[in-house]
Amino acid sequence: MEKKIVEIRTLKPGKCILIDDEACKITSMTHSKPGKHGGAKVKIDTVGMFDDKKRSIIKPAGQKIETPVIDKKSAQVLAVIGSNLQVMDLVSYETFDVPVPEDMGDIAEGMEILYMELDGKKRILQVKGE
Repeated sequence: MEKKIVEIRTLKPGKCILIDDEACKITSMTHSKPGKHGGAKVKIDTVGMFDDKKRSIIKPAGQKIETPVIDKKSAQVLAVIGSNLQVMDLVSYETFDVPVPEDMGDIAEGMEILYMELDGKKRILQVKGE
């Protein structure tokens, strides 16, 4: 997995970080200054991108944290099989199965989707054209 290291104070909601080697999307951040002799602390609330678990961490604002480099790619839906889709990458022509997210609408054969890949795990981000 390719990673970048950034300062916590430069992060914003919507960005991704690694917590316990799991890619998580930041949902909210709260800054607080504890007192006269302390640095600012940041509470970061996140949701796992592949397991949908909620996680929180509290770290000093000047500390560095790892962020994953996520590949976003296009694919075409070949078949709808229950709660999974069989899709084909439009660049490499590789076919694979990926689960359908619950918040997605109707996805039919022939539609183009945008998906992300990280450490061999894949997840649909959106249906193109919507």
